[in-house]
Amino acid sequence: MDTQLDNRKITILKAIIKTYLETGEPVGSRTISKNTDLNLSSATIRNEMSDLEEMGYIIQPHTSAGRIPTDKGYRFYVDNILKDKMSELDEREKKVTEKEDLLIEKVDKVETLLQNMAKVLANNTNYATMVSAPKSQENKIKFVQLSVIDENQLLCTVVSDKNHVVNRIIKTTQQISQEMIVRLNVALNTVLAGLSLEEINLGVISTLTSQAGELEGLVNEVLKTITEAIATEAQMKIYTSGATNIFKYPELSDKERASQLLTTLEEKSQLTELINESDEETGIQVYIGSESPVKSMKDCSVVTATYELEDGFKGTIGIIGPKRMDYEKVVETLRTVKEQLSETFKDDN
Repeated sequence: MDTQLDNRKITILKAIIKTYLETGEPVGSRTISKNTDLNLSSATIRNEMSDLEEMGYIIQPHTSAGRIPTDKGYRFYVDNILKDKMSELDEREKKVTEKEDLLIEKVDKVETLLQNMAKVLANNTNYATMVSAPKSQENKIKFVQLSVIDENQLLCTVVSDKNHVVNRIIKTTQQISQEMIVRLNVALNTVLAGLSLEEINLGVISTLTSQAGELEGLVNEVLKTITEAIATEAQMKIYTSGATNIFKYPELSDKERASQLLTTLEEKSQLTELINESDEETGIQVYIGSESPVKSMKDCSVVTATYELEDGFKGTIGIIGPKRMDYEKVVETLRTVKEQLSETFKDDN
């Protein structure tokens, strides 16, 4: 907590943020004097607000207007003021209300469940939402086999540790005997079995190519096939909903901003970076403005939660809205959904 913020300044900052979250309008000193128990004059409150502005927590958008929170102000709110709410939620975690219980219903297909959840979240929060399907954080190679089709073609079969199978044709101009294929299969499985893509480093490649001898070029083609096979399994599916909710908030409905945000939510490719960053953390993550790795969301706040399943599978739930979003409601909703989703997948296994 900023040591320059005394209790009076914290109370005023909290009042400014909470009022702005509710109204979307700049907050003046008179509003603060009415809505707090400080018993201070408007002049004293204005002086405190001036200090908060110099410290970077609030800003005056127009000379005649009140103040609104800056990204620093929102960050203080999330990190300090909201911390008490998070503790309350920990105690209430298992007390799911009837409204919250609507978020997840049993369905036959995981895809349908996630699509439904994205829609319900968007309806309940009035923000845009995204949900990524669970994926393994680290796919590993289980088995590799080369088989001769004819003198110019080989079949490369790659099996991951999740039993995902990919077959690819590799063309070659070399004369390759069955004995060479057997020897190469032994080398490939001895060196690669149990490794993830990240673990196939220069040392591993050097070991393989030295054992392959004249088949070095073929080894490189096999490694490309393995990369493709593992990467295919790791491809992320993302479901979004509520994109048009952004037009409900004047600060996001500017034509250019809205267009960029809608494109991001529709194309989804940029969301991958956000989800990958969220997957590295556990619990609730809040990105305010430029903290988000997605450039088109610099005027938004994004709150994400990572749900975890067995066998290292993870997915991300995210809510995208204005910086003045209802953080308390969003955090509570995400924590509830995160728990329900994890339990639902466990029950289905």
